[in-house]
Amino acid sequence: MSQPRLSNSNSNSTARPGLLRRLLKRPAARIALTLLLGIVLSALLLPELLRTNPHATSPQSFQPPSAEHLFGTDVNGRDLLARTLEGARISLLVGFSGTLVSLLIGTSVGLLAGYVGGALDALLMRLVDVLYAIPRLILIILATFALDPFLQRWLAPIQDGRWVGYTKIAILVLALGAIEWLTMARIVRGQVLSLKTLPFVEAARALGQSHSRIVLRHLLPNLSGVIVVYLTLTVPAVMLDESFLSFLGLGVQAPQASWGSLLSDGAQALNPIRSHWWLLLFPAASMSLTLLSLNFLGDALRDALAE
Repeated sequence: MSQPRLSNSNSNSTARPGLLRRLLKRPAARIALTLLLGIVLSALLLPELLRTNPHATSPQSFQPPSAEHLFGTDVNGRDLLARTLEGARISLLVGFSGTLVSLLIGTSVGLLAGYVGGALDALLMRLVDVLYAIPRLILIILATFALDPFLQRWLAPIQDGRWVGYTKIAILVLALGAIEWLTMARIVRGQVLSLKTLPFVEAARALGQSHSRIVLRHLLPNLSGVIVVYLTLTVPAVMLDESFLSFLGLGVQAPQASWGSLLSDGAQALNPIRSHWWLLLFPAASMSLTLLSLNFLGDALRDALAE
């Protein structure tokens, strides 16, 4: 573990540029950041620039890539480039939002268990063990069946067609975030158990600082490196879970599309007579580049923080 640092504004302002410089020294980190930034900007800006409706059907079904349709079309004649960009938006939204949910839950539980200790620590860790033993798919299916009718009734007064399908996305974010926090909680707890016995925490207690101040001003800043590195690894895990569920038809529902649902559509279109390869290639390549960039970025962050 790196040397704990004082959590004042001057130390934070000098540490942050140092970390960025150490990170950008690595070619893999520069490539990963460039790819990730390009994918995010493309998902946000290209749909507005192209003005292509991802849900508009046409008679041009199963058209291969061409000047008119750069990624080709699907079985309903929809432009696959527009569908892939919409899938990028939804997959990235679920990935980052679910990771933020897991960050809030996992960091809170880990800090509480590690700092308080005793019976509360044992209770929270046994809860983590129990949740680890339950298959993720069962939890998400139960959450979908339990929460989706409630959200549909809640949105019914304002239902105008725009919210169709987004209830499943909200449930995915909450369910995946409520599952992926388990490892984060264990990592944070272990770090807190090590940090709370160090002299700077004992000095804060001797000065009469409150428990909340010790946790927020002294322990949490020294956990930031571990948390950031793990976050870059949690985003791909959440995106893979969402893609797997959407591939099985349990995640994002029509008319919305994610990379997982696009891969499912592409797999259904495969046949021994004619292979519509573009339906699988472009969504799979987009998702693979994103996951690869996040994993390389996480490795580079870990190495930079270890210096």
